[in-house]
Amino acid sequence: MKTTRRAFLHQTALAATAISLNGADAASTIQPPVPAIDTHTHFYDPTRKAGVPWPPPSEPVLYKPHYPRDFQALTKPLQVVGTVVVEASPWVEDNQWILDLAKDNPFIVGFIGNLKLGQPEFAAQLQRFAANPIFRGLRVGEKVLAEGLGQTAFERDVQRLGERALTLDVVGGIGLLPNVARVTKLAPKLRVVIDHLPFEVWDKSPATMRIALAEVAALPQVFAKVSNVVRRVDGKVIEDPAAYRPALDVLWDLFGADRVVFGSNWPVSNRVAPYATLHKIVADYFGAKGKSAAEKYFWKNSLAAYGWVSRGEAKKLKRG
Repeated sequence: MKTTRRAFLHQTALAATAISLNGADAASTIQPPVPAIDTHTHFYDPTRKAGVPWPPPSEPVLYKPHYPRDFQALTKPLQVVGTVVVEASPWVEDNQWILDLAKDNPFIVGFIGNLKLGQPEFAAQLQRFAANPIFRGLRVGEKVLAEGLGQTAFERDVQRLGERALTLDVVGGIGLLPNVARVTKLAPKLRVVIDHLPFEVWDKSPATMRIALAEVAALPQVFAKVSNVVRRVDGKVIEDPAAYRPALDVLWDLFGADRVVFGSNWPVSNRVAPYATLHKIVADYFGAKGKSAAEKYFWKNSLAAYGWVSRGEAKKLKRG
């Protein structure tokens, strides 16, 4: 197979700067990598006395301690300088566990908690956790959102988040999209982040994806978290960045340069591919848009979406 001059230079650059992460040699096509805030990580410890509600022991890749120091060491060569943690656990005190973890880990610049909206105790819980500036909002699932909207107590709690200038992360599938639009009408000041785009159901039809996302993408307070990019087919990771461009093009066209944000879903992402692989794919795409666009995707847009606290290595990021 003939190798073009462009391909040769690209391969040479990668070989010269390759780093080994999780046993896979990969590197960003941006040289050096643009500093990043990873807006979707999970930290937990199944060995603690209380255990964890998730993940289950049947998940050998995930069922072990995952702490900031592990993630920081893994991602330092790629200039990941901070993270927004998203809480998967429904246990109320696990919100405090992460906030306590953040006290000694300035690498954690933000935290999206997990509380039950619509419950009598919600207002007090929100007041308690939101007193910590690291607490930046809440995560809610598709089913909970669908069942809650229309319920007075639930809707009032959603409005409480907006009044505090917090963020609502929504996780699920296509079914959550109409309710995202309802939430923005209910609480206009609330920022909403759609997690884990692009959804796999759209892999073979970017045109369908474009139609499905058009309404919510037109809402200025809605952000697209590009945290579900890498695919594994027949046990093999698809590493060619070109395979992902059709879906990324749709997100770029609809949400624009200012409302796409970087996230990995680590360590869940390890079930599909090493961190360096997913980073390389998005770095290739957004790097091709220019340094300004890459900086927006990798960290500047997340500041607008979450209002995270500038501390630790993230303090060195130049705004403006």
